[in-house]
Amino acid sequence: MGILYHPIVFLCLGICAGLVAGIFLRKRFIEGHQNNIRAQSKQIIENAIVEAEQLKKEALLQSKEEAYRVKQALEQELKAERDELKDEMRQLNKKREALKQEWDGYDVKNAELVAGEKKLRQREVEIESKLKDVDQLVDKQRYEMARIAGISQEEAKKMLMDSLESEARMDAAKRLVKIENEMKMEADRKGKNILALAISRYAGDYVADKTVSMVPLPNDEMKGRIIGREGRNIRAIEAATGIDIIIDDTPEAVILSGFNPVRREIARLALLQLISDGRIHPGRIEEVVAKVTKELEITIREAGEQATFDVGAHGVHVELINILGRLKYRTSYGQNVLQHSLEVAFLCGIMAAELGIDVKMAKRAGLLHDIGKAVDHEVEGSHAIIGRDLAKKYGEPEEVVYAIGAHHEDLPPQSVLDILVQSADALSGARPGARKEMLQSYVKRLEDLENIANAFNGVEKSYAIQAGRDLRIIVDSKKIKDSDAMLLCQDIAKAIETQLTYPGQIRVTVIRETRAVEYAR
Repeated sequence: MGILYHPIVFLCLGICAGLVAGIFLRKRFIEGHQNNIRAQSKQIIENAIVEAEQLKKEALLQSKEEAYRVKQALEQELKAERDELKDEMRQLNKKREALKQEWDGYDVKNAELVAGEKKLRQREVEIESKLKDVDQLVDKQRYEMARIAGISQEEAKKMLMDSLESEARMDAAKRLVKIENEMKMEADRKGKNILALAISRYAGDYVADKTVSMVPLPNDEMKGRIIGREGRNIRAIEAATGIDIIIDDTPEAVILSGFNPVRREIARLALLQLISDGRIHPGRIEEVVAKVTKELEITIREAGEQATFDVGAHGVHVELINILGRLKYRTSYGQNVLQHSLEVAFLCGIMAAELGIDVKMAKRAGLLHDIGKAVDHEVEGSHAIIGRDLAKKYGEPEEVVYAIGAHHEDLPPQSVLDILVQSADALSGARPGARKEMLQSYVKRLEDLENIANAFNGVEKSYAIQAGRDLRIIVDSKKIKDSDAMLLCQDIAKAIETQLTYPGQIRVTVIRETRAVEYAR
């Protein structure tokens, strides 16, 4: 038994010794590791203290540098402010010196004024004494003159006053004549300048319109299709449009004749559509005419809107715009009335700007001045009065309404706007190529001019030249004196104004000539 337990004891003892040795070694290892940790910690703390000292020194250096920079900046600002204050002080000192010098000058001038006032008072006293002496001498002279002439002072004074009054009247009359002539010349010059400026700043092209329209045909066979069986097609077209269709020997064309330009345009467009479509019969004719009528109404409204937009007339009533658009198809002496209205509007605006009155109102009145021509074939009366009533009905301003009614002197002009519309209307109609007239009416107008002149006593011959713009009158020098020539010229001009209607103006020239003839035998 003792032999069996012996190794076990040794084994146990060995294990215990190993454990003790391991524990001792582990303890020594842990203690060595802790010492290392303490040494590293100490080293880290020392390094941190050193770095903190360095950072502290660097921070102090940076703060000192920043403080130095701030100090330098403040010192520079203070120096600049000191310099500005010094400059202001120098300027104030200069101004003070200047004010002091001015004040000294005022003192000198004041002393001079005081001395001058004293001299003036002395002069007044001297003048008053001299005036008393003069009055005494005048009274003495009047007494002597009255004694010598045998009349009283009142009678002499009356005679003198009458003489002075007569002389003053003569001088005043001469001055009035001179001033009147100068004013006429100046007004004539300014008026010509304004008219010339208005004409030069606006120039438009003209295309003469007529009361007939020609529709081209692809061939002469189309004429038979337009006429139709027993003329039913042509009667349907004329009934639907109110326009006469003339089919004659003109090759490949038919003529539309009528005084209503809108209906004539409807007929032209409808006939063109029928020809291009090829189906021509009464039912189709009525359908195309109705369609073209609606399209033309849109075109008319667009033309009126474009005209008001071009002129800058805002707020015009819709119905008035439609009536204005109808002027696109209205002519007067071959001149398109809508184009004429636009031109009158622009001319009114240019002249109104030169005269300093309302430009927009002048343009509005010029645009609407012939609005009555769009319906004058439907309503009786002058187109100026018809236009005035239309403008008043659709809420146009009172000055525009009156200017429309007065542009052909159906109403007497009351303002500058009325005269402007009249002048612009005459300018637009009188420009070369703007209007055309029939040969018969042209010749008759020339004959009427000469007949008016020949009706006056003392007129020998008269000649209407320059297309009726100039009337030359030769008078008998035995019956008409030089002083009567001017009166005769004015009387003939007034007679022409009252008896004739014409665009623009007519110059009347009276020629009086005295000839002395003798024969040597």
